[in-house]
Amino acid sequence: MRRTAPVVLAVTLAAGLAVPAAAAPTPPAPPIPLGQVVPAPVSVHANTAVGYTLSPTSVISYDLGNSATRQVAQWLAGQLRPSTGYPLPVVPAVPFVSLPGISLAVGGADPSWGSEGYRLAVDNGGVHIKANSANGVYDGVQTLLQLLPAKFAAKTAQRGPWPVAGGEIVDYPRYAYRGAVLDVARHFFTVAEVERYLDEVSRYKINYLQLHLTDSQGWRIQIDGWPRLTSVGGSSGVSAGGVRAGYYTQADYEQIVRYAAARFITVIPEIEGPAHSNAALASYAELNCDGVAAPLFQGVGPSPHEYLCLGKDITYTFLDDVIRQVAALTPGPYLSIGGDEAAGVSAADYATYIHRVQAIVAKYGKKLVGWQESAAAIDPAGALIGLWIPDPDDTRLKAAPAAGGKLVMSPAFTAYMDMQYAADKPAAGVGNNWAGYIEVQDAYNWDPNTVQDGVSGSGVAGVNIPLFTEYVHSPAEIDSLVFPRLPAIAELGWSPPSTHDWNSFRTRLAAQAPYWDQTGVHFYRSPQIPWPTR
Repeated sequence: MRRTAPVVLAVTLAAGLAVPAAAAPTPPAPPIPLGQVVPAPVSVHANTAVGYTLSPTSVISYDLGNSATRQVAQWLAGQLRPSTGYPLPVVPAVPFVSLPGISLAVGGADPSWGSEGYRLAVDNGGVHIKANSANGVYDGVQTLLQLLPAKFAAKTAQRGPWPVAGGEIVDYPRYAYRGAVLDVARHFFTVAEVERYLDEVSRYKINYLQLHLTDSQGWRIQIDGWPRLTSVGGSSGVSAGGVRAGYYTQADYEQIVRYAAARFITVIPEIEGPAHSNAALASYAELNCDGVAAPLFQGVGPSPHEYLCLGKDITYTFLDDVIRQVAALTPGPYLSIGGDEAAGVSAADYATYIHRVQAIVAKYGKKLVGWQESAAAIDPAGALIGLWIPDPDDTRLKAAPAAGGKLVMSPAFTAYMDMQYAADKPAAGVGNNWAGYIEVQDAYNWDPNTVQDGVSGSGVAGVNIPLFTEYVHSPAEIDSLVFPRLPAIAELGWSPPSTHDWNSFRTRLAAQAPYWDQTGVHFYRSPQIPWPTR
């Protein structure tokens, strides 16, 4: 029989000593304010008189017959069950019956919200998300997750409560295109690593991933009939920091595409040319003008063997094969042909190349995406042109919208995630600085509508957030360069200009830190942001 505690208590009382009072329970944290999300919503109306707390009896309901919304509901349940410990059954909605919990509904939403807009309303009965499509429902769910305590992302049961503040959010995007570019050619990243990146960026309503599959340092996609592209071209990579070699089988690539689609992200494959082609030239001698295979290139910058031989028919047979197969694996509407930094070929040869490759892209049912140099040669109708260096004198860029093209804004000096924040920040040897240093405020304080003289309004498709990986060697380094800057540019692409406010943004951005800590995102703690104490 254990008597230690009573004996100690008796001695304490006999000695006339004070007995310490039991510690008062820590009061639960208040709900996260509705407006404390990134990107900023179009409108927020808080109602402190109501609110909802998830409980063991909560359910997640969806519209019967809408399989995509059911999949979103199942995904949401998978996010919340481990941490809450609640069963959270996923059930069809019952007409005219309000089920306690989270309801996901498609239909009856304002048409002006488009396919990605949503309404999120919270009352004492639950959380109600309504949209015109499953995509909009998913966007609303991502907002809901930012309104829950960050520990929702834990893989084991956590102590509640799980409150959601009362009120209403109405939200829809400023631009239809909000993309990220991930370079897997310089340093290869596995399927699982790309999937993790998709998870991270989808939280901030990114809806395109331009996968930079080929470059001088590496070729990363299997092409039937051209096995040396991967056995030779896939064996290389930038040597700085250690070569990360490898490639995706076609099944691997399809897995990435499926995973992205489940998060309503469209993959755009990028097949570079006529420059940035050393990996292909090392793989097949016949793609070289002299018929001699180029050596593999593991440096940074342009290779001594950079250009496909534009005068050979085999070059276009090769590109036809590549584009045909990649297009067949890609359900999205776009395919990127690169087209940048081709100063080593004549304007006439460059124009011929672009025209022929654009025709191949169209033949296989895709619309062309090209970097801004391609504007000098492409038929702009239906094309997306990626601007990376604003040029007030480029008449073709200015003329593209009138001819049916749109510009995607990714100005290197504010949007390139591979640039360091400051000298040796986040770390020496991680990131570059050729476009200068880009702190979080630099990434936030620009307007896609004013980047290129003469191009605004409907001529702007949206924003792109590139990460090139010459000096990026691991997922942790991706994290440190992308976060917290990607959410800044994601907000420029999603939120209306009226919400643009640095002081508001830095506070809302700071509130993302507990989630990143919970999920193991190795973000850079910029001194510009008032991060909470860990």
